[in-house]
Amino acid sequence: MPKLIPVMLMIAATSSPALAQEATPILPDAALLDVVAEGRTTRVPDMAVINAGVVTQSETAAAALSANAARMDKVLSALKRAGVSERDIQTATIALNPQYRYGENVPPVITGYQASNRVSIRFRDVAKSGAILDALVREGANQIDGPNLTLAQPDAAMDEARADAIARARSRAELYAKAAGMRVERIASISEGSSGSMPRPMMMVSRMDAAPAPETAIAAGEQDVTATVTVRFVLR
Repeated sequence: MPKLIPVMLMIAATSSPALAQEATPILPDAALLDVVAEGRTTRVPDMAVINAGVVTQSETAAAALSANAARMDKVLSALKRAGVSERDIQTATIALNPQYRYGENVPPVITGYQASNRVSIRFRDVAKSGAILDALVREGANQIDGPNLTLAQPDAAMDEARADAIARARSRAELYAKAAGMRVERIASISEGSSGSMPRPMMMVSRMDAAPAPETAIAAGEQDVTATVTVRFVLR
């Protein structure tokens, strides 16, 4: 047994550099403080993204696709007349599915086909997007989802949120340092965590029939843009 002791000490000495790299560094007369802070800024959304589509049914697959294509042409023409640029219109999905009739103890029977074509549309003038949606419905669109309100150029807002996050982290570190009878000497590291936009609740109601009704209204509201940072401070 005594001969094993030097071997064990040698293993511990060999392993210690790797352990030292993973451990928190020890600074003489200093302390490390990690602060996680969220910064935010507020913007009015200037872009709405909406999915609009056409669903048609017919007895044959060819007839369903043909009718769907004709109605979608009218929808796309209405978008162009409204001033929506081609770069802001993108095909989302095209689908063709058989429709079945089911009965007991008998195989399902195909009764027809359903064709659908959906496009994703970016509206750069949020105030006009409601009126455009009404025009789409009049031209044959019978499937609408949205809107997803966002910012066309979020970088400037994100930078403001990042700066606010650093300021909040610094203020919190000063508070901890003062309470501990120390002072903030410097920042040792900064890392950015998850960030994004948090839209406030809003509602869109689209008219899906030809009955007289007020125009669809889309309220832009406000959107919080947030950034999260983790800052390591050195306190003395």
